[in-house]
Amino acid sequence: MRDDLMVLDGSAFFISGRSGDIGREFPSGFFAEDVRHLSAWRFLFDGEPAQLLTSRNIDYFSARMVMAPAGRQESTVAIVRDRFVMEGVHEDITVTNHSDEVRRSRVELVFGCDFADVMETQGDPPGDDGEISVELDGQVATLWYERDGFRRGTTLTFGERCTLWNDRAVFELSLGARERWKTCIDIAPIVDGETREPRLRCDSFGAAEPEQTLTIGEWIESAPQIETDSDSLRRIYRRSLADLASLRLRPDRASEAAMPAGGIPWFMAMFGRDSIIAAYQALPFQASLAATTLRALAARQATADDPWRDAEAGKILHELRKGKLASLGEIPHTPYYGAHDATLLFLILLDEYERWTGDSDLVLELEGNARAAVDWIEGPADSHGDGYLEYKTRPSSERALENQCWKDSHNSMLFADGRQAKPPIATCEIQGYAYDARVRVARLARELWGDEPFAERLERDAAKLRERFERDFWIETRGHYALALDAVKHQVDAMTTNVGHLLWSGIVSVERAEMIVRRLLAEDMFSGWGLRTMSTNDAGFNPLAYHNGTVWPHDTAIVAEGMRRYGFRGEAARLVKSLLEAAEAFASQLPEVFAGLARDSTGLPVEYADALKPQAWAAGTPLLGIRTLLGLDVVNGELRGEPHLPEGIAKLGLLGVRVRGRELNVPLGE
Repeated sequence: MRDDLMVLDGSAFFISGRSGDIGREFPSGFFAEDVRHLSAWRFLFDGEPAQLLTSRNIDYFSARMVMAPAGRQESTVAIVRDRFVMEGVHEDITVTNHSDEVRRSRVELVFGCDFADVMETQGDPPGDDGEISVELDGQVATLWYERDGFRRGTTLTFGERCTLWNDRAVFELSLGARERWKTCIDIAPIVDGETREPRLRCDSFGAAEPEQTLTIGEWIESAPQIETDSDSLRRIYRRSLADLASLRLRPDRASEAAMPAGGIPWFMAMFGRDSIIAAYQALPFQASLAATTLRALAARQATADDPWRDAEAGKILHELRKGKLASLGEIPHTPYYGAHDATLLFLILLDEYERWTGDSDLVLELEGNARAAVDWIEGPADSHGDGYLEYKTRPSSERALENQCWKDSHNSMLFADGRQAKPPIATCEIQGYAYDARVRVARLARELWGDEPFAERLERDAAKLRERFERDFWIETRGHYALALDAVKHQVDAMTTNVGHLLWSGIVSVERAEMIVRRLLAEDMFSGWGLRTMSTNDAGFNPLAYHNGTVWPHDTAIVAEGMRRYGFRGEAARLVKSLLEAAEAFASQLPEVFAGLARDSTGLPVEYADALKPQAWAAGTPLLGIRTLLGLDVVNGELRGEPHLPEGIAKLGLLGVRVRGRELNVPLGE
């Protein structure tokens, strides 16, 4: 389990030990636009690290660390470090002499930078032939990195007089009785020739975030107010909103609006699937995330075929990076389009957004993008021409993805006997998303674009897909749909939660829905804390494997919402309850993923090593869960609710839900 201190502002974030120091271990550092701009930052007092007394975040963009000199049980010196991240970093350091005698001491701030790409920090230390240099000018140190035309820099400006060396600033202190000494340090990344000075300065706790239109408090207050008898749910709801606020990312520097980044620390970047799902989860609560996500992804929609980036005309990106590896062409993330579901989810979000907001202007604005996405579905996405969407990676890059569904680890597509499926692969949930996307775009075409023939064709194609899917994916001997079809159209027969996504998309026949619900809630799938991604009965199962036995909160929440849509409200509430209980055990904050160990064997949910927290679709999971419990949908412009609450929550309602320009109250479900 990690015990880091993280302070962030979109793609700029500072991850350190609890003391505030950046050690030699990875992935500590100050990062900006996918490059580490500070890889060493240590505070020394009289040549030794100080003893940490307390450390905590004040806001997601600020933190305070309180220390004392090491080795002294009753120290008369107190040290306070305040850190703020907003574009750059501002750090205040205060040393107070609480004795009645003069105190002479030395403070050293050790610094350095390797300018590693964020992707390099996930493994072995980077080893490249770039040139690193240091320039000293008065009380300013500037670190530079250059390689093949790529140039980044970091400036460190020290506020008090010091002796400045290539790797440290040294301050000689002489503190009188009860005297206090303070210095300020500004750390500014230099990106594309622009020095990004910190936007927050001394004593900025509680200040408004200059880069966001709403402070975190305003963000939470602008969401619907929850009314419930569950204190735990109230805490989880507030934490979910706060985490989504902390993950707000401006698509470009000129934008005031924000979309969800993937998660801290590795994924503070623009994503397709992750951002779309988080925006979908947040729709009844903070619809602006969806609007920004849709616009940002539409602006970067592929317009031509590019095998290196897995791009095809009409496709929505998977991931956009701006760091060293992307800039030098060593990875295809400029952007990379290796997600076969993001384009479908884009269309699903576009329709769902319009249902909730009535924002027809955005749907008209993005009509061309939506039609291009449909063209991709009907063309390159179906490489075999058999009506199923299958993927196979094309780039030679090691960073390209073999699997391009949400379970994108290399070994996630397994048969029940543990064999690995060979691409091209058509996963079941992608076919479900394709069905749902066609149905939803048909509505938009009919009601907003005035194109009845297009709408009718999409509905016919959706009906044919549903019929064909039932025939080709159902495994009679196992009583569930196949995980996927492999390169030769053999059914990949492992039982996984991918099957549960079919309920959310609506492709499952009514006759088989109950069988799927029962199968998902069986002991081999339901851990007691959520749904395992793979059945314990299958050979590939491992409760600690990334996609082959762990529990992903967003995954379980999507399945629960699907159950609710098919009328299995009690079963859906059972799943949501399990997630809320897991969240309570995780201090109200669901992680990206956790172990698939049985609840009755551990008593508490077990963490997954290095799971992201906060992570966008994990943060959005309680919001979708609340929607599921209240049974909320917008149908023909009207808000409908069918609440079904689990044991332990007697009352639940929302005040100020925004629906098509109106603020409505969802009465207490009991």
